[in-house]
Amino acid sequence: MKTVFSFHTIKDTGGIKWIAAIVASILFFLSLVCLYAESINKDLSDSMIRLHIVANSDEEYDQMLKLKVRDAIISFMNEKMREIDTKEKAKDYLSNNKEKIESVANEVLLSECFQKTATVSFGSFPFPTKKYGNMILPAGYYEALKIEIGEAKGQNWWCVMFPPLCFVEDTKGEIEEEYIDLLRNELNEEEMGIISLTGSDSEIPVEIKFKVVEIFQESKIKLANLFRGILDLK
Repeated sequence: MKTVFSFHTIKDTGGIKWIAAIVASILFFLSLVCLYAESINKDLSDSMIRLHIVANSDEEYDQMLKLKVRDAIISFMNEKMREIDTKEKAKDYLSNNKEKIESVANEVLLSECFQKTATVSFGSFPFPTKKYGNMILPAGYYEALKIEIGEAKGQNWWCVMFPPLCFVEDTKGEIEEEYIDLLRNELNEEEMGIISLTGSDSEIPVEIKFKVVEIFQESKIKLANLFRGILDLK
């Protein structure tokens, strides 16, 4: 009996070692995926600034106000942003002019007799996957100018403020080459391939890389929102 027990013990130990090795390999692979997705997202965020406008609510009137604020903000910053050729210059300009931008938004709200005001902040915020002409950005955290109208509980509106892509509507037109060049100065060839829609349809590895970044970042955002919700309940 003693010999049989020892044999099974050794056999069971060997099975456990195999399972441990498989688990360790999976964890190692997942850690590489996480590091890759975080690296891509950081480089993308470091190369651009996005605009995020949140409506007071989903009521038709509030959504209309959101679009009016959007038009006023884009009109106000259009010429200036087109003159800026680096992300750091754009960041400095937006950070130093938050009060002016906020005034532009509130002038629109006042002209529409809206009783609440808008607030402007600059920081890192979560964004979903979004298409801009011939470029698609995976979900993730990006530096952005955020404008919150009133209670800020309505649907969002997003665009890329630097490079100035706010004038490229979804699925319509292509981004001008001069703005693509601004990104090329900041991103490597692989990163440009991930966000570009002008490559070959057969570039499956690029699509896989994009999905890796997208799925990881979307999961990260959902987990963050879940924890935030739990904390709000306390």
